[in-house]
Amino acid sequence: MAAVLGQFMEFHSVHGTNVRLDLSRTQATRVESFANGVCFSKDPLSPGEIFLVEIEEKELGWCGHLRIGLTAHDPRTLETVPEYSLPDLVDMGDSWVFAITRNHNKVIEEEVEGGEQPNVGDEVENKPKTFFTDTHLYIENMGIPRDKLVGRSRPGRFSHILDDLYKTNALPPTARRSRIGVVYVPKGQGYADMHIIINGEDMGASAKRIPTNKPLYAVVDVFAATKSVQIVQVEYGFASLQTLCRKTIQKHIIHRMALDWLELPELLKHYCKYE
Repeated sequence: MAAVLGQFMEFHSVHGTNVRLDLSRTQATRVESFANGVCFSKDPLSPGEIFLVEIEEKELGWCGHLRIGLTAHDPRTLETVPEYSLPDLVDMGDSWVFAITRNHNKVIEEEVEGGEQPNVGDEVENKPKTFFTDTHLYIENMGIPRDKLVGRSRPGRFSHILDDLYKTNALPPTARRSRIGVVYVPKGQGYADMHIIINGEDMGASAKRIPTNKPLYAVVDVFAATKSVQIVQVEYGFASLQTLCRKTIQKHIIHRMALDWLELPELLKHYCKYE
């Protein structure tokens, strides 16, 4: 993972006609209609590197939700950005996109030859136990820090209850504050599997045997009921001193609102509540 330690995730300047990026290029908002919201990562992803977004804003009245995946097309080479990631971008070839729904995002593995089911021991291990004790989500031999994978409610009277629902993945993946990411892991020489991560839980291999002979960019389609998404930066390697301090404080409190009872600087309380 050394190659990605310093990489700051951004959206590509090439995107759908209805997309507006903020100045940092980390927030993408569809400003009208329900389509033409296709976005790409600025840079190709490395194996095991997650491109993670949080749903910031929803728009009622549309049918459908966020779509996410990978493409081997360099966005700069596209004559026009497709109106839809599904089916338009996928039909161009070398693209793999998964439509997020309120339910049934888990990939069901097919039975292997002989009628035996694949080993699901690793899958059980990957499921969140507690928010603080499981430091990484492991897919094959790739470890992704859990710290930023789970969506969090905004601080309020019932935030500790909502946080527990996020941690156990009990809220719909399409809800505001849900965090959804895409990552690929090598599977043999020259191939990889694509995995979708929803609030800290691996949904399984949604696309298999993806050729890795070309750079792979993340695809995020801000589609229909999903109106705005924000990139969440994930820290690989050693956590920053700021992150370590926050995690130490959080281990010793019941929930975030208990921070108000502690004699801490207001800036530190704000950071621990919102991050």
